[in-house]
Amino acid sequence: MNTLLKTTALFAAFSSTGFAAPEIVLADFEKSTYEPWTVTGEAFGPGPAQGALPGQMGVDGFRGKGLVNTFFNGDDTIGTLTSPEFRIDRKFIGFLIGGGKNEQGLALQLLVDGKVVRSATGNNDRPGGSEELQQESWDVSDLAGKKAVLKIVDDAKGGWGHLTVDQIVQTDTKPKGVVSGVERSFTATTRYLNIPIKNGAPHRVVTLLVDGKVIVRNDIELADGPADWWAPMDVSAWKGKKLTLRVDKLHEDSKALAAVDPGNEIKNADNLYEEPLRGQFHFSPMRGWNNDPNGMVFYNGEYHLFFQHNPYGWAWGNMTWGHAVSKDMVHWEELPSALLPDEMGPMFSGGAVVDWKNTSGFGKDGKPPMVVFYTAAGNPTVQCMAYSNDGRHFTKYEGNPIIKEISGGNRDPKVVWHEPTKSWVLVFYVELGGVHTMHFFTSPNLKEWTFASKIDGFFECPEFFEAPVDGDATKKKWVLSGASSDYRIGSFDGKTFTPETSMLPGQRGKDFYAAQAFSDQPDGRHILIGWWRTETRGMPFNQSMSIPLDLRLVQTAEGPRLTYTPVKELEALRAKSHRIAPQSLKPGDKNPLDDIRAELVEVRAEFEPGEADEVIFNIRDVMVVYDAKKQEFSVNGHRAPAPLIDGKQRITIFCDRTGVEAFASDGLCFIPMPINLKGENRRLYLETRGGAAKIASLEVHELRSAWKTK
Repeated sequence: MNTLLKTTALFAAFSSTGFAAPEIVLADFEKSTYEPWTVTGEAFGPGPAQGALPGQMGVDGFRGKGLVNTFFNGDDTIGTLTSPEFRIDRKFIGFLIGGGKNEQGLALQLLVDGKVVRSATGNNDRPGGSEELQQESWDVSDLAGKKAVLKIVDDAKGGWGHLTVDQIVQTDTKPKGVVSGVERSFTATTRYLNIPIKNGAPHRVVTLLVDGKVIVRNDIELADGPADWWAPMDVSAWKGKKLTLRVDKLHEDSKALAAVDPGNEIKNADNLYEEPLRGQFHFSPMRGWNNDPNGMVFYNGEYHLFFQHNPYGWAWGNMTWGHAVSKDMVHWEELPSALLPDEMGPMFSGGAVVDWKNTSGFGKDGKPPMVVFYTAAGNPTVQCMAYSNDGRHFTKYEGNPIIKEISGGNRDPKVVWHEPTKSWVLVFYVELGGVHTMHFFTSPNLKEWTFASKIDGFFECPEFFEAPVDGDATKKKWVLSGASSDYRIGSFDGKTFTPETSMLPGQRGKDFYAAQAFSDQPDGRHILIGWWRTETRGMPFNQSMSIPLDLRLVQTAEGPRLTYTPVKELEALRAKSHRIAPQSLKPGDKNPLDDIRAELVEVRAEFEPGEADEVIFNIRDVMVVYDAKKQEFSVNGHRAPAPLIDGKQRITIFCDRTGVEAFASDGLCFIPMPINLKGENRRLYLETRGGAAKIASLEVHELRSAWKTK
């Protein structure tokens, strides 16, 4: 029912008896058109929407089937929607509202005598956010008996340039809405505060105070009711102190703060690391989102993997440096977050080094410090550093920032030591006039930095290192890459990188990004780990890391090129091995892998294609194919060049629950491919098409989970 003029005959009778008068529905937007409201512009479309519009996130929190949604044809359409005149006959006007937060450009307005006397806007003014409508209301008791109109205005463009409105009513009972500054305090006696999360709920600003001092603020999708999952906030560093969680606003009926559960274990984590979509030898955090690997360094006998982490959400946000350590790059232990967002902004990507000569002065007791470099992504966006003397506790440098903003969004500092010039070199991404560049700075002590040079053509997350060609220490080259892993090879004099190649392709798959190598690797290898974009819907975590990759320069007919190969440490995961006898395999022959069933598997093969057009591995329905005629390697149809080497092809395949990482041509071709595989499908298959191939060696290793120590 879309009623604007409602009889008020019962109003006086109800008031005189002390009972609240019945509410008056001004609009519920359940009809196919807006009549009798008046529409201008395009934003409102031909009539009320039935939920989300094309290109929009899911919309919820509205009543019935229809609502006002000005996302029609996207965020850049504008317009107005105006009601007929009505009389104010109740104490409150309640309504549901959502969308963008823009007091001037997006508003539900109440007008009396042509003047705006009340106004409300949406909830979202930053990327991310929620399309859930919120209950709000105006006290209009001072306007009783006056004639008024309602006007919905969309005069905003760009991100969140739309508004959603539903269920506008007059009522004598104040609708339960949102209250501000809600708090709950605890004494820190446990390791965690388990926080209830509802994916897609409105973001609330949750502030942690310790003894009244603000420690960190996060945007969290708090669960007002039942939780989808529980996010552990590690508070062990403040044992015995008073903790306060303050939420900027909560619905009056919200159970979120009351549900926060102190404990020494993560709530509802009985199957931790055994979840159906948890990669079993690809690192992922216990809870929340991860993206770029950060600050990878070998220090005090451990590999340190820091990573972009949202501890309190399934999607990107609250950028914190998560932290995990390992003795072998295979078995990881997650530690408390190393760097929390602060007044300078969220903690974006960066690198780490061991300051062996204590040039920074951060070391103590004769031991070198670990120094980490990060982008504080506030306004301005600046480069900063922190240090640690034990690999567990981190102190942000009091002199931050070490490099001021050059352009908005400059980020991702990577630091290396340049021995010939006895200086530190920092390279990071800067956009100048629409051009992607990497800037080089130098320093004697990690504190004072001097601009040295820049180079165009690289985007985000630099990796920069020197490596021998074919293991020959007398033939070293420098390699510079960006987030995509495309790279150039050249020379470096301590200030300027001089490319000797065009841009060369790195990995040839998909959803592998922002890879970084461990600094201070004790055996001289360059071990790389990338962000592997493995979406895991329905899980309390999201995304993961690639397996560790041994990165080398080898001489080819075209010049030096990078190879990617799995590190030898992964052999520790082999639980059961099958070695298939050498054979000539032709079309129609029995599947050599027919008797093997495995969920986690490593396959290694060497063959001469011979007369075969294709050599095909079916790994749990992931098709890994070598096309001998085109000398191409493909994973699920994603193709890349893969030349024969001395007439042979050598292929390695690692298969986890979340996809495949496949290697050909001794690592010249690397194809990562995230796919959520069906747990029940464990079949392996090998065949040839077009003729016989000579299989010189074939090994299948069933793998155990890296999360299990036995």
